[in-house]
Amino acid sequence: MSRPVPKPGILDIAPYTPGKSPVAEPGRKVFKLSANETPFGPSPHAIAAYKSAADHLEDYPEGTSRILREAIGKAYGLDPDRIICGAGSDEILNLLAHTYLGPGDEAISSQHGFLVYPIATLANGATNVVAEEKDLTCDVDAILAKVSPRTKLVWLANPNNPTGTYIPFDEVKRLRAGLPSHVVLVLDAAYADYVSKNDYEIGIELVSTTDNTVLTHTFSKVHGLAALRIGWMFGPENIVDAVNRIRGPFNTSIPSQLAAVAAIQDTAHVDMSRIHTEKWRDRLTEELTALGLKVTPSVCNFVLMHFPTTPGKTAVEADAFLTKRGLVLRALGNYKLPHALRMTIGTDEANELVIEALREFMGKP
Repeated sequence: MSRPVPKPGILDIAPYTPGKSPVAEPGRKVFKLSANETPFGPSPHAIAAYKSAADHLEDYPEGTSRILREAIGKAYGLDPDRIICGAGSDEILNLLAHTYLGPGDEAISSQHGFLVYPIATLANGATNVVAEEKDLTCDVDAILAKVSPRTKLVWLANPNNPTGTYIPFDEVKRLRAGLPSHVVLVLDAAYADYVSKNDYEIGIELVSTTDNTVLTHTFSKVHGLAALRIGWMFGPENIVDAVNRIRGPFNTSIPSQLAAVAAIQDTAHVDMSRIHTEKWRDRLTEELTALGLKVTPSVCNFVLMHFPTTPGKTAVEADAFLTKRGLVLRALGNYKLPHALRMTIGTDEANELVIEALREFMGKP
């Protein structure tokens, strides 16, 4: 008996695998440190704004997310007409792929880039081209070497998940200058709020001065609105116009918009989270290194730790050891980093418990 057949290539896509759900020994308190969620939750003002929409759930949202676009524009000094909002930045990434990629086209991403990139590329019949990295960091020359006449889009997470690394703005500009004018450069800045490096720039300047660069961002990380699925893109008029033609007219909800407006206005909540993250990012790097683990330098709200292949000390065994103690980290086999674990920076209590547990696992006094 015949049945519907997906488009060619769909069944070749490996489904996205999120961080595992917490499962611990009975009686253990669980700390989910696998999904890069903020330990502080959203701003209280965002929660109040979300609840304020409950009396009008029968109303359709305004179709262009106007109030949120205006709030983002005010916060970043951007033209709201050049902003698109979406159900998380994931939706916007998929909209960009749907707009610019098709069979016979190519899109380039780095070796350990965000897994949504190849999914969005392959789902539109295009070829996913992988550029090698140096020290788990995007390599501009490697990307440029992969450019072909079929290249239509380059994905660049800066900083990158799951490695936590970044490239300076001068390198981003060098990448843009080396790409053909018809290639769209997507600057995914989901973790930009955690970066404190002087040579880092989110990408607004490039988007403002070119016709082929876009910037995407999210409210899921430092703003703590991951459950609401809300993100945004700043782009040139020609790209914004094209993407808006296929964007669903009600793709963000009123509660999500109101919560995001309140979140972006609560700068004190954001600053508190940044300070906590930077303090623990440095401390965890020092403590884990002292245990004999290699830690990739991170500018994000997580650290990437590498384990030996020695039986009894592997990443798989460490993951099981930690999970039983209620400490749920992210294994990275699907990112082709089988000997590493990624740890989201959590509360003081959670971070101390991870250090203590790994000290026991590694046999350190």
